[in-house]
Amino acid sequence: MGAGLSGPGRLHDLLITTVALTPGEIRQKGRGISLRYGFGESPFGEALVGWHQRGIHFLGFRGERSRHEMLTEMSSRLEQAILTPDEAGARERLSQIFEKSREKPLRLWLRGSPFQLQVWEALLAIPDDALSSYGQIARMVNRGGAAQAVGKAVGSNPVAWIIPCHRVIRGIGELGGYRWGLPAKQAMIGMDAIGFRSRSA
Repeated sequence: MGAGLSGPGRLHDLLITTVALTPGEIRQKGRGISLRYGFGESPFGEALVGWHQRGIHFLGFRGERSRHEMLTEMSSRLEQAILTPDEAGARERLSQIFEKSREKPLRLWLRGSPFQLQVWEALLAIPDDALSSYGQIARMVNRGGAAQAVGKAVGSNPVAWIIPCHRVIRGIGELGGYRWGLPAKQAMIGMDAIGFRSRSA
């Protein structure tokens, strides 16, 4: 059966709703599923967004990567899915994602293991003006000795910025690595600090 992230109070505050792919959809690697995608501008440079009628499936930032590399990474999550380019739709979704005040819920449609979904939920619980360590996230999901596994789950977050994996740093206070590049991570933390993510109630 499908599994979404729990914690409806926090998700309601963020106006984000989430649904996970079903085990059958994962086993079939997306066969018969149609995904739309497109590139567009974001506060962090050119972004690739992919979506299904049930919600946003992927969001990443190019940095120094080629468009081909970005598309390869997105498609690797559902290898058999049918991909259809839609630049106008991408611009519309990126505009919605980066709205300061959102009136309608932002729907996510995610592929992840139960543990990954639990970690991503914990990321949503980090306050906008705060940072957390991998060890702290591990304790939040009751896996105190699993900081390394948590790090892998954080790094596999398919929707950057929306699920704020950029708020996780090393325990010694260093920013650590970031899949979309440290300049993007620094910019995201800076935008969080100035209260970019204001939400309508």
